[in-house]
Amino acid sequence: MNSALIIIFLFAAIALYLGIRATFGKKMSVDEFAVGNKGFGTLFIFLLIAGEVYTTFTFLGGSGWAYSNGSAAYYVPMYICLAYVLSYWVIPKVWIFAKKNNVISQPQYFMKSYNSKGLGIVVAFIGTIALIPYIVIQLKGLGIIVSEASYGAITPTMASTIGAVIVTVYVVISGIHGSAWTAILKDIMILFVIVFLGIYIPYHYFGGIQPMFEAVQAVKPDALTLAPEGYSVSWFISTIILNAFGFYLLPQTFTVILSAKSPSTLKKNAVTLPLYTILILFAFFIGFSAIVQVPGLQGADGDLSLLRLVTQTFDPWFVGIVGGAGLLTALVPVSVMITSGAIGLMTGFYKLIKPNSTDRQQLTVSKVFVVLIILTAYIFVLKGGNALAILNIMSYGLITQLVPAMAFNFFNSKYMNKFGAMAGILTGVSIVLFNAVTSFKLVNIFPNIPSVINDINIGFVAILVNIAVGVIVSLLTNSIVRKQNQSNMPDEVINY
Repeated sequence: MNSALIIIFLFAAIALYLGIRATFGKKMSVDEFAVGNKGFGTLFIFLLIAGEVYTTFTFLGGSGWAYSNGSAAYYVPMYICLAYVLSYWVIPKVWIFAKKNNVISQPQYFMKSYNSKGLGIVVAFIGTIALIPYIVIQLKGLGIIVSEASYGAITPTMASTIGAVIVTVYVVISGIHGSAWTAILKDIMILFVIVFLGIYIPYHYFGGIQPMFEAVQAVKPDALTLAPEGYSVSWFISTIILNAFGFYLLPQTFTVILSAKSPSTLKKNAVTLPLYTILILFAFFIGFSAIVQVPGLQGADGDLSLLRLVTQTFDPWFVGIVGGAGLLTALVPVSVMITSGAIGLMTGFYKLIKPNSTDRQQLTVSKVFVVLIILTAYIFVLKGGNALAILNIMSYGLITQLVPAMAFNFFNSKYMNKFGAMAGILTGVSIVLFNAVTSFKLVNIFPNIPSVINDINIGFVAILVNIAVGVIVSLLTNSIVRKQNQSNMPDEVINY
């Protein structure tokens, strides 16, 4: 057994211990399992939200995109920073509503916002569908990291399997508490590894960051500009806007919001997190360096650029540290994802058909959903799939279809009711899924459309259609909603 593999296993064991140990001294209820009884302070919220930024996508997909697509990769820090800025005003409103109405999941939030069980069910399943590609990203990334860092001693499938088992065990035992404690170790390690590699590698091979870019300019000048078509300026801008609005609507990030102990906790993080996000640039420096030092990686293999460069640069013991940090970038986000997905299905489906179920029954069902979600994602991992960044964009395209319903609800607008919200969401999601299956673009309908319009992210187009459908359906059904609201139904009854 090589030294790299030993170090990676050590990190896995520590993560498992921290995840299990996190539940000690706590009586586990549904609220405790899902959102830490809404008691997490600034530090834990910071680490959990940052955990959704510094994932295997950043570790591999970010550097991989810099390697394969050059400057298009800069959409990542730009949309995340914009999301944090927007969150300063928007997210505290979500928290206040959730606290007032005892909301512990995203489906519950929409259900109570629009007084509609049907919308809660729709959001629960859409959230799960959007989470699956994201979980697949992490498990695939974990497999790549451990396999490459162990010099092939462990196959990607075996590594993904071990990671899936570890995260399932500590989530079932500790819920979001396990995620919070493992996030501490993860962020310490990922900061050290990414910043060190992002500085050391350009200086080691090129004598500095500017000479590194000059070397890239010499061998692949188009990597330093946006493409005229495809990943062009219009794609870049539309993707940044789309993902910025969708960032906090991803079920795992939404769950972190609900676990905060106060709105001020969320505002403090909105101020500090943009600075933290800038560190992603160091991952891009590694990818750009690999263009010159590890040429020839094609397609999804571009995700291997960071690890290929690390293994040819450092001794096995340090490769093991990099692999261990990469392992943690998968375990922490996956743990939050499967927790939020399971609670979403429990509150948005099970609790509706079993409204009189006990807290213990709800907790048990939530844990069953944890296992089912991780198994579903694992099946997709075994089937292979797209490059990590493509899966990431698909997840955002799906979940951002909830944006119009949330935005209109803030203003109690007559232009969006529960029927319109459901119709708009389902229409937008259908467009995104159709595009994922067929690679559909606007040019397929309008052959002479200019590339600047054709390159707009299809998720952004889906939102525009979503809004149009939602408003039209709402205006046509407002009279029905008014009649329902005027009926003498008990306050606790929520309509379909």
